[in-house]
Amino acid sequence: MYEVMMFDGGVYRIKEFYELVEDVGGFIIQKSQAQQTITVTLAIPEEEKVVIEKKSEELGGRLINVPLAGTEIAVVAPTLGRHHMPHPVCDIAEHLRRYGAITVVMGLARGKGRKTAQITADEKRIIEEYDAAVFVLGNFKDCIVEEKVRLFEEIEIPVAVVCGPELEELPSCEALVCGIGRKAERMRRAEEIEKLEETAQAVERIVRNRRKELDEDPLFVHPAEIKQAIEDLEPVQDNLRPAPIVLHLNGLRVKIPYAEWRDTLYEVEIYGRKLGEIANIRDASLTGSTLIEILTKCEVEDRDRKMSS
Repeated sequence: MYEVMMFDGGVYRIKEFYELVEDVGGFIIQKSQAQQTITVTLAIPEEEKVVIEKKSEELGGRLINVPLAGTEIAVVAPTLGRHHMPHPVCDIAEHLRRYGAITVVMGLARGKGRKTAQITADEKRIIEEYDAAVFVLGNFKDCIVEEKVRLFEEIEIPVAVVCGPELEELPSCEALVCGIGRKAERMRRAEEIEKLEETAQAVERIVRNRRKELDEDPLFVHPAEIKQAIEDLEPVQDNLRPAPIVLHLNGLRVKIPYAEWRDTLYEVEIYGRKLGEIANIRDASLTGSTLIEILTKCEVEDRDRKMSS
């Protein structure tokens, strides 16, 4: 099983670090360099963590645990208008990124009001393409409990809810964080930072549970292995969008048009198999993107049996 970590250090002798990661069977997921410092997100076999930690110390850097690395999280507000507190939404999204997640902020088109608030089928489909969703609701207890709960009750990915009033429980969500209501400014105070930490830890718990579910029927390959195989493709290399390949718990989002590049992706070779044979490749709701959903080992074996019979 792979573990996703982050190296934080300098660029001096960084190639030695890359070579060691490759030698132990790991993968570089993302690099971000600012002058003489660099942060590197990597996936390594769990049993090789000690070796990588030792090398990090030798290079004067440190290896940081990033429990949400390799995930893409949607942070959803009823709207992005002033009434629905854009500041907590942005603060939460930013804080989740510190835990390694790629985050996207969404506002619903018709989420304002009480009885009029609703989520469309397109919005539901977009949200379900992410690994988890954080719904940031408001200050009014009766509005949340009686009306806004309908916004996420049919969402089929893990949901965490953040709201102002203190609630003991809320249906249709895996995690509930109370005490973050409407804000007119950034969350900078110590008690507010603690709430952001509480939110990140709640998301971490539901992601950890999702990972345990996947471990019961493991994927045929790790998403990082597919990333390594496709990152040299011409459309990916020429892509100017930020993070052209985003890892998911069970696959990847590749920000190239599905209709134009599906055949190329299908033919990519992974351990002697075509990518199209070990994954479902489909168009994403996000314009100009393709989703790769990796099959489990059991699903690949079942598909092979049907092909041979």
